[in-house]
Amino acid sequence: MTSKIINVVPQELTAENFSAYGDVISVSESAEHFAINDGHTMRYHDLAEVDVAEQQGKTLINIFRSTPLAFPLPIEMMERHPLGSQAFIPKGKQPYVVVVAPAGELDTSKIKVFLASSEQGVNYHKGTWHHFCLALNEVSDFLVVDRGGEGDNCDVEKLDGSLVISLAAK
Repeated sequence: MTSKIINVVPQELTAENFSAYGDVISVSESAEHFAINDGHTMRYHDLAEVDVAEQQGKTLINIFRSTPLAFPLPIEMMERHPLGSQAFIPKGKQPYVVVVAPAGELDTSKIKVFLASSEQGVNYHKGTWHHFCLALNEVSDFLVVDRGGEGDNCDVEKLDGSLVISLAAK
């Protein structure tokens, strides 16, 4: 049986359209912010909820180096972290693609694709389904804040590739 190919074009990443999946981490006038260091620094405060305490988890800070893949790109897997949140903050100047689906049983009809700028990070809520980081244009580094500790904190679902990410509308 052959699956029908469905092209998915990313939408712009905003705090509003991403709120069901997590937090957008960026400098914005709507974010709580205030001057510190004798007025020489502006602090954009409490931009994401780091949720790692389940089963005595601890916060990890990592760097992931992602190699760009060829587009159009079939979605062949999704993962989730049931015990903690996971944040990705780009360190370079390249955009990247974010693929998510709501927490709970994976429903591929609810997969959403976003195009994130190099000035936006994402923090996936605990249990939110997501694809691994999809760098665009060049190898890119991401500061990643997630959970370490006891317990199985990564569920992976293999998909048939019938959903395909296209970077340009047809």
